[in-house]
Amino acid sequence: MKVFLAGATGVLGRRLVRQFHERGIAVVGLVRNARGEDMVRSHGGHPVYTDIFNPDDLARHAEGCDVVIHAATSIPVKTKPKVADWAMNDRLRREGTQALTACAARIGARTYIQQSVIWVARPSDGGFFDETSPVRLDPISQSAYDGEVIAQAAAEKHGFNVAVLRCGWFYGPDAAHTRFFAEGLKKRRLPIIGSGAALWSCLHLDDAAGAFVTAAEMSLQGVWHVVDDHPVRVADFIGYFAERLKAPSPVHIPVWLARLIAGSYAVDFFTKSVHTSNGRFCAATGWTPRYPSYREGIDGIIRTWMDEHESGL
Repeated sequence: MKVFLAGATGVLGRRLVRQFHERGIAVVGLVRNARGEDMVRSHGGHPVYTDIFNPDDLARHAEGCDVVIHAATSIPVKTKPKVADWAMNDRLRREGTQALTACAARIGARTYIQQSVIWVARPSDGGFFDETSPVRLDPISQSAYDGEVIAQAAAEKHGFNVAVLRCGWFYGPDAAHTRFFAEGLKKRRLPIIGSGAALWSCLHLDDAAGAFVTAAEMSLQGVWHVVDDHPVRVADFIGYFAERLKAPSPVHIPVWLARLIAGSYAVDFFTKSVHTSNGRFCAATGWTPRYPSYREGIDGIIRTWMDEHESGL
């Protein structure tokens, strides 16, 4: 098996390159600069310079690949992002999917894997939902679902398998938002908004990569929710993270004040439940997360950061 990977230099992509390489599977990874080239090579992949929006160029570089994976994103890391800050991410989800599925068709790939998010089906009442639940879109998740539709239509037209992996909230030692959380907690600038009772369905980045590798090896088809085993209350996640960092206990602030300071997107993220399950994916594939809950994940992050500090990284 040979894999063509868009998003090879991201926090998910570089894990994919490494995990495929460890299994003896060749990976061709898209890069944009010399730093990305070095990164892909260092994890065992073959870097190529190409335009993710150009299907002809993609197909030229992807010739001979059995699997095409779309893991390219451009998530804004601003404290108070505006709609315009999501424009490139939306383009990657829509135009990038169009180009990559066209590439998959032209090279005769067996499987195409699309990264998506569980938020596309989050119900307004905060209740439990799964792969069979109706989609309920907002301006941020709309493009993720559009990408799903584009991928599934292309697969039906051209005859390749398509697996849509709707992932939970990514976290990991090298994830920008995880580091942002840690810095905020150390400075006591990451409060618990409202009661903190909302539920998160999280996913450590190492486990996310393992799920994509599993889907590729099995030529999986369909829509799947990929999260860890145990949803967590927002207050518990933030509180435990602060405890393990030996940071001050986070304060609580009212929702109205947080909305003024951070904007609606941040407030919704911290106060609206996203409660789903990995049950269907685990049953179909045998995949199990290395970090079954936030506690194991956060403990692993702290160990990584301590090792980096001791080694001078």
